[in-house]
Amino acid sequence: MTQRTLIPALIFTMASIMVTSSAIARDSIEVVGSSTVYPFSTVVAERYGRATGKATPKIESTGSGGGMKLFCSGVGTNYPDITNSSRRMKASEFKKCQTNGVRDVIEVQIGYDGIVIANSVAAAPMKLSRKDIFLALAAQVPGATEGELIDNPYSTWNQVNPALPNTAIEVLGPPPTSGTRDAFAELGLEGGCKAIAWIKAMKKTNKSAFKALCHTVREDGRYIEAGENDNLIVQKLEANPAALGVFGFSFLDQNADKVQGAQIESVEPTFESIADKSYPISRPLFFYVKKAHVGVVPGIQGYLNEFTSEKAWGEEGYLAEKGMIPLPSEERAAMAANTRGLVPMTGSEALK
Repeated sequence: MTQRTLIPALIFTMASIMVTSSAIARDSIEVVGSSTVYPFSTVVAERYGRATGKATPKIESTGSGGGMKLFCSGVGTNYPDITNSSRRMKASEFKKCQTNGVRDVIEVQIGYDGIVIANSVAAAPMKLSRKDIFLALAAQVPGATEGELIDNPYSTWNQVNPALPNTAIEVLGPPPTSGTRDAFAELGLEGGCKAIAWIKAMKKTNKSAFKALCHTVREDGRYIEAGENDNLIVQKLEANPAALGVFGFSFLDQNADKVQGAQIESVEPTFESIADKSYPISRPLFFYVKKAHVGVVPGIQGYLNEFTSEKAWGEEGYLAEKGMIPLPSEERAAMAANTRGLVPMTGSEALK
């Protein structure tokens, strides 16, 4: 071997040793991402730690978007092993992962969740349509003539719909980095857009303008970004019965003595209505794993096995007790096999 070829080989060997040493230095799994998936992954981590005697995985709630940014920043123990998400990975995020060397990403759909619009049990329950939600919270809404758009002028719910109470529009919800916010915009606001014929037609003629209109939330103080802590929203609703809050069904389920979910198009948010998809604002939940970290950071395979076990995510599993709606049995079996086999996504699965 010449000196010219020896030097790169030595550099490669030294880099490998540094990566290996760094990997050995971290003996616990690091998970970031969705605040909605956070309580589910936390209980799995605790069960895994107790059952194995190994270090309990560290779970951090950063929001889906924030988690994806951290996860896709690189491979190695300076970066998270897993990211939770309350929406599917976007194509742009998958591309960022690939660009930064995060080549093999395993997508795991864990179940379903509903997005609820809730208020204090001390107030009257709300009955809303997705059109009501769009008109109350969009930055721009239809004007007096077809095709006209105006800045949202509505300050009370009965201005949106005379059947609704004469109370101020005040909605506490997640920030743009949250998967709940993304899903709420897609399923709630966009669902309301489609109830208006000429706006619905825009999706075929000008898709980018349609999305900008239907997904942009007003910024005049009627919608209040309350951070990634859904428990904080519950506390604020208790303190202010006139306000509404947007968060995942599991938080409603765990706080049923404090808050109540609004009916959306006459359907209450329940375990059953989300499972059978009759509730209009429901979405799948995911987490994503770096295959390159499996076998390097101890315990990842064991954590995956615990999460995809029937005792965890099955119909009678402990995650269902926490409010997660399980996948149908055949889908669970296929997803468990895919996950345990460490089969990476191709990129075609990502949101366009």
